[in-house]
Formats: sequence, structure tokens, C-alpha cells
Amino acid sequence: MKRFLTMYRVEQKLFLRTPDVLIFNLMMPLVTFLIITMIAGGKDAADSGLTYLQSAYVSLSTVGICCSAFMSIPITIVESRSQGILRRMYCSPCSPARLLACDTIASGVMAVLSTFILTVAAVGVFGYRMQGSVLVYIGVWLLTMASMFSIGLMVASLCRTTKSMNVATTVLYFPMLLFSGATIPAEVFPAGFRAVARWMPLGVGIDLLKSVSMGCYDKMAVPVFTLTAITVFCGAVAVKTFRWE
Repeated sequence: MKRFLTMYRVEQKLFLRTPDVLIFNLMMPLVTFLIITMIAGGKDAADSGLTYLQSAYVSLSTVGICCSAFMSIPITIVESRSQGILRRMYCSPCSPARLLACDTIASGVMAVLSTFILTVAAVGVFGYRMQGSVLVYIGVWLLTMASMFSIGLMVASLCRTTKSMNVATTVLYFPMLLFSGATIPAEVFPAGFRAVARWMPLGVGIDLLKSVSMGCYDKMAVPVFTLTAITVFCGAVAVKTFRWE
């Protein structure tokens, strides 16, 4: 456990010192939230039953998840494999499995920190109050994170080179970030784009989080099953296809 904690502290420090992580995980959600809220915070977001403040908070609370799942995790794992780091660690006391666990936890911490900063701004500055259960919201948020992380781990397992990983993460990351309703509230999308957003894995999570934030729990079964199925399937593929070198 001592070795694990030591390695985790090192990995977490590296994450906190990476400009891309700080900009996209921590600063972008907060800045986007401030802009949306100051422009149209109190206005109704179409027919969703939410104001733009409420909708933006829920949507942007998933940006840290998206950045960690489709950028941090695959990049760290594939680069460590391509550079031979995992192969050299395989027979050492510092196992590669421990490194992967530390990287995944560090990515999760960055996602949590992103949402925490956003929550402080929403609650402390703009007086946001959630109508639904905070505990249920946290549970759904964690399930959304697990499902997105499983996709990221699957990509890291299937991609053998840095080039293929860059292509895969780009194809996943930017459409998921822009068109799932994570950065731009889905309520402003045309009907066709809204349908696309609802079919995206992250869009499923965002829709479920919005329902929970409003206190609507009657339609949770299908989204929860969908996110759970994604987690199980992608996690199984990631484990089955993973290679240390």
C-alpha cells in the first residue's frame, strides 16, 4: 500500500502540472459555465423544465469526465506502452498494473476536482440549488464516469500505437464534448442534433443527470441499464485485449 500511495502521489502531481489537463479539465468547464450563466442563466432552457443555469451546471459537470476518459487515460497508457515503460516494469516490484490503477485514479480525481470547482461557483456565487437528491445525483455521476472510463480503457487496450490512439481519441473526444450536450446545452440544438446527443454514451448520462437533478426518477431504468452495460462490455473488452507491450 505504501508503494501504491507513493506512485499515486507522483502520478497525481504530474497530472496537476500538465497544462492541457488544467485547461480542459478545470478551467474550461468553469469559464463556459460563467459565460452561459451571465448571458442567460435565469432563462428557461427550451421546454426542458430547467433554466440555462441548471442545465449548464449538469452538462458541464461531465466535462472533466470526458477529458479524463478520452484524453488522459488513453494517452498515458498507450504512451507508456509505446515507450517500453510497461514492459520494463512488468517483472519489477513496481508492477504495471499498479501504474495503470494510479493513472486511472488520478484521472478520476481530476474529474471530481473539476466538478467540485464548478459546484462551488454554481452554489456559492449563483445560488444554484438542486431539486432532486444530491446522493442519487452523485451515484449517477459516478456511474457515468465509470462508463466513460471503461470506453477510454478499451481504446487504450485496442490501440497499439500512439498514432492510432490519437485518431481514436480525437474521433471520440471532440464529438462527445461538443455534440452530447456537455459544453453546449442540448436545449439549443436543432431536433436532429438533440436526437444524436441522446444516443451518445455521454449524452445518455447527461440526460439522466438532468432528470435526477429535477427530482424525476421514474425513467431511470433504461439509462442506468445502458450505462451499466457500456461499463461491463467495454471493461471486459479492455481486460481481454490489453497488452503490456
